[in-house]
Amino acid sequence: MKDFFEKAAFQDHPLRVLESFLQREEAYEKSKQYERMRFVGYVLEIGYDTITIITSDPFKIAVGGIPRNSLLIMVPSNYKSLPPHFTLLRVLEAAPTPLSNEVQQTYFELQKKSMPELDVFTQSELQWGALKTAVLGMFYSHPSELNKVEFSGDLNNFVSAHKYRVYAPDNELLDLIVNSMVPQDSRFPIGDLRLTECRMFLPDKPSPNVKVYVSTKDFMGTRTALFGKTRLGKSNVVKLIAQSLIETTGESRNVGQLIFDINGEYANDNPQDNNLSLRSVYPDKCIIYAITPKDATPSRPLKINFYEHPEKAQSIIKSLLEQDGKLSSSYVSRFTSVELPSLEEVAKLPVGPDRIRLLRKIQIFWAILKKAGYSVNERQLLSVAPTGGNTSRFNPGFSDSVRNAAYQSCGINAPLQINTLDELIRELECINKLRRTNPRLCVTSSGNNLFDADDEALLEFLDPLPGRAGAALIQPYRIYNDSSAGDFINEIIQYLDSGMTVILDLGNANPEVMSYFSNELSMAVFRHQVNKFSNNRLGNHYIQLYFEEAHNLFPQSGDVTTIYSRLAKEGAKYHIGMVYSTQSPTTINKDLLAQTENFFVAHLSSRDDVNLLAKVNIAYDSLKDDILQAKTVGYLRILTRSHRFVVPVQIRKFEPTQKGVADYAL
Repeated sequence: MKDFFEKAAFQDHPLRVLESFLQREEAYEKSKQYERMRFVGYVLEIGYDTITIITSDPFKIAVGGIPRNSLLIMVPSNYKSLPPHFTLLRVLEAAPTPLSNEVQQTYFELQKKSMPELDVFTQSELQWGALKTAVLGMFYSHPSELNKVEFSGDLNNFVSAHKYRVYAPDNELLDLIVNSMVPQDSRFPIGDLRLTECRMFLPDKPSPNVKVYVSTKDFMGTRTALFGKTRLGKSNVVKLIAQSLIETTGESRNVGQLIFDINGEYANDNPQDNNLSLRSVYPDKCIIYAITPKDATPSRPLKINFYEHPEKAQSIIKSLLEQDGKLSSSYVSRFTSVELPSLEEVAKLPVGPDRIRLLRKIQIFWAILKKAGYSVNERQLLSVAPTGGNTSRFNPGFSDSVRNAAYQSCGINAPLQINTLDELIRELECINKLRRTNPRLCVTSSGNNLFDADDEALLEFLDPLPGRAGAALIQPYRIYNDSSAGDFINEIIQYLDSGMTVILDLGNANPEVMSYFSNELSMAVFRHQVNKFSNNRLGNHYIQLYFEEAHNLFPQSGDVTTIYSRLAKEGAKYHIGMVYSTQSPTTINKDLLAQTENFFVAHLSSRDDVNLLAKVNIAYDSLKDDILQAKTVGYLRILTRSHRFVVPVQIRKFEPTQKGVADYAL
């Protein structure tokens, strides 16, 4: 009666598949159906880290082959008298047997004598070989939770080698091995188990047919790395991760996602490659912000207010002029060499001469923008601009004597006040004319020069000599300016708080522009989450950030105080997750690598890359050669918080899922 109740309680246990598997193996053996067995061989040498097994050609053929890195299980021969459990092994390489020298001698003699056939006894001797395997851990029944399996990365004990048998697991056991540690309530299919790159299988011996799942909880508030050479499927994995979070959090909406799309592939479809974008699959859950709107993709403008951010605008203009090869003229290079302060820096200075001089530089820059046709809301600009102590924030603060002399040189009367940017342009052009024709009048009350080198560089660009383009040179860059920009940051934060996926379409944008948006929004997200943390309002809400070309943001040796370094080190505390991708691990900051929890690794071509990967995570040590050799698109080795060992996966292509949101709800 006791056995009956124990068996009844075991009916729904995950390890029931092990018992059924071993019972079938026993039945096949008794009925001599050896070709149907999954038996691989016996243990030759056993240890805590590695196990050497002996096998033969018929065994290997019966299971469809034993490729390197394939998964095997080791069970006690007397499994019926023990609690259900098995040891998981990964095949590393061929190993010598005690008869290796004799076998080689036999082969040598056979080839030397050119014997056409082997006798049956010699064949029997030569078909045996050995394989070295790594011990990945043990699966056994959870000691305190019913109908649950537990995995340990070590062995609690082992006995003599002859008391074990080794099998190639079937699909049911492989599903248990790969997916039993992934929580049921947040699962998402990422692809299919693929133990080897080679797809040539023995007749009537199909490849494993096992779906691989990931837990979307593993990505929330953690760091996820995607490594691999270009065109091997990293972007497809990014789409799948974003898709998994959209679908599994559909009702709770507790994860907002921000994707910095530097190639425009997540915001826009690519019909040429038959690739769908995230937006086209989830139009009601994705918001697109674009610098250059696409006709087929609804989007909001992603621009910078050049007037309100002169320090960033000047840097962007310099980069654009340099990119277009327009820095050859000395007056242009002098203009771009000027470093402008921010409005906040000026506002922090006490009212006085220093503040007036700094503000004047910004005002000349405003005049250049206005003359080049950059749109501006002057009323809004007046509300945010600091004052130099004058009644108008557009007043550059020249003395009455200088102003009168300047306007007199232009043949017009000096206005009492400067109230518009057009009036500012006129005054600065008159002042510049006076500076050129009568520089002795352009002095301060103490007799010093009124303008420094930066002032003169700005004025020469605003009011150039005949034959020079001046402000007209920067007219093509007006597309990056928006007088109403600035609120988009708060808009995006609100969308993220509501569980939306926001995609910044930065395709074809200048690197300086991309850097600006990445930096500004990353800082905004960080400050927002820190504020929520300080006020105990984080709750169960997370924000997920996606970065491509991560080596530009997280260089191997760089400033550890940047916002990206803070995100890498402190983001988890503030419920900020990161997904970053790059072609080479050696280009990424080692601190970030050491703190990364999830890895998706495609083909790498550098020995240095795989060695560093193995140093960062020892689980990849035995897979280095395979990563160097396998180049199939979408063939990745994944390791997440839920997976205790690396799983080789053929990643599925991103497309709308068959299940509805409710089927994945947390």
